[in-house]
Amino acid sequence: MTIVLRPRASLYHAEGGWFSANWHFSFDQYSDEHNMGIGDLRVFNDDRLVPGAAWPMHPHRDIEGITYVAEGTFEHADSRGNGGVLPPGSVQRATLGSGMQHSERNGSKTEPMRFIQMWIMPSRRNLEPSIEQRSFSAASRRNVLKLVLVPAAGYGQDGAPSAADAVTVHQDAAVYAGLLDPSANVRHTFRQGFGGYLFVVHGSLERPVLDEGGAAKISGEREIDLQAGSTGAEILLVETRVR
Repeated sequence: MTIVLRPRASLYHAEGGWFSANWHFSFDQYSDEHNMGIGDLRVFNDDRLVPGAAWPMHPHRDIEGITYVAEGTFEHADSRGNGGVLPPGSVQRATLGSGMQHSERNGSKTEPMRFIQMWIMPSRRNLEPSIEQRSFSAASRRNVLKLVLVPAAGYGQDGAPSAADAVTVHQDAAVYAGLLDPSANVRHTFRQGFGGYLFVVHGSLERPVLDEGGAAKISGEREIDLQAGSTGAEILLVETRVR
């Protein structure tokens, strides 16, 4: 098994006054040709916005933009008239396909907001822009790896993970979310040819050893066993094909 640990202190940190962020892979002014993602996961950003702040409308195309709300109130708007406010534990997929402008805003004027932004490269170009979003209860994520993102119909191989209440993505990839009690264990089996990107949203892991904000690249193993630290852990696991 190959596990490459990425402690929070080793990640690229950006400060903009109204935002702060840890960028796990090359993004914006951070450029590293040896750190361009893992599999179809191209971007993984841990973003924080001060009260009332917003990333203004900006264009993208041919990206599956995945958001996981970690803290506060996430507010979305886009050039197609979509919108909405999402609480912690929510997942949004924005298919930017043939082109769409969108913005992310802290929906609170008094509390900070934190969200995890992922870009998964789609299997096809020029998809029709669309939004799908859903909130997942703490109970549904307690001491399990809850499927929150699965391949849309026609985008996964035989045996691809599925869940009726999960958000869909136009790629053979999946995201799992877990809220682990202190010292709780969960286990994940990867499909053949797949690996993962593990991230600690809150708390810590004892196995592998990772503190809050840290991550790990996982490849070359069919199964991984995770154990929460003494205060528990909130985690995300992105499953993607590894090359």
